[in-house]
Amino acid sequence: MNKLLLAKRAQILTLLCEGSSMRSVERITGASINTVSKLLVDAGKACAAFHDERVRNVKAKRIQCDEIWSFTAAKQKNVAAMKAPVDGAGDTWTWTALDADTKLIVSHFVGGRDGECAMWFMDDVAKRLANRVQMTTDGHKAYLEAVEGAFGCDVDYAMLVKMYGAAPESAKGRYSPADCTGIKKTTIEGEPDMAHVSTSYVERANLTMRMHNRRFTRLTNAFSKKFENHAHMVALYAVWYNFCRIHKSLRVSPAMAAGVADRLWSMEDVAEMVEAGLPKPGKRGPYKIG
Repeated sequence: MNKLLLAKRAQILTLLCEGSSMRSVERITGASINTVSKLLVDAGKACAAFHDERVRNVKAKRIQCDEIWSFTAAKQKNVAAMKAPVDGAGDTWTWTALDADTKLIVSHFVGGRDGECAMWFMDDVAKRLANRVQMTTDGHKAYLEAVEGAFGCDVDYAMLVKMYGAAPESAKGRYSPADCTGIKKTTIEGEPDMAHVSTSYVERANLTMRMHNRRFTRLTNAFSKKFENHAHMVALYAVWYNFCRIHKSLRVSPAMAAGVADRLWSMEDVAEMVEAGLPKPGKRGPYKIG
């Protein structure tokens, strides 16, 4: 059986987390596209299970939540005209919850942007926290019921809504929003400290996610072709960001700062973890000729 060396598997996973597309990874490493794709799927499943097990009982003070947009197969407006429709085509939203102090991605969820997805996401956030926290979200109304359902009154929750001026004619049709003219902070539950009502850290973390994932890049053909692969890439990225990447301001990984890891992981460690989670190959069955 042909099997990639550990260093090669670690290289492929590193390139995927550093913004390379799957085709560029194929060209750089010499591995086939099918090998790269299979490794991504295996790594995504293993990393999702690892995050689910390890990122628990997080002792955070301030949690910030946000959503980052992408799309699968086609933009939402073009889904109806697709010649070969695929499951999950259209807008794909990645929800993230970030510890403002340790920069740990406490929870991530890939889905739509509706109330049901908000409830799934917030339920997961609540299960991973060890204590009462102050939470800040943007003004997305789906958060209201989701936070109430997941935390009840055991949270200090505020919404931060940004206000924008009119976009100039030269900016219409572009991705850049109009200039932010102000913000509005609203207490929703408990007694949040208004000085710490912010979504700046999670928005910056989401920018890092967009920069380090080729499938999030705008105006390219590197977007996700399968919804499942998009979720696998987010799971791999979250483990790399939390456990393998030294945060510049912290000088340790977010997982170390949050106390959920006692050392800095390497991508070789992740590759070994992925390998350990794969089923053992069984005996080859008899050939069938004709």
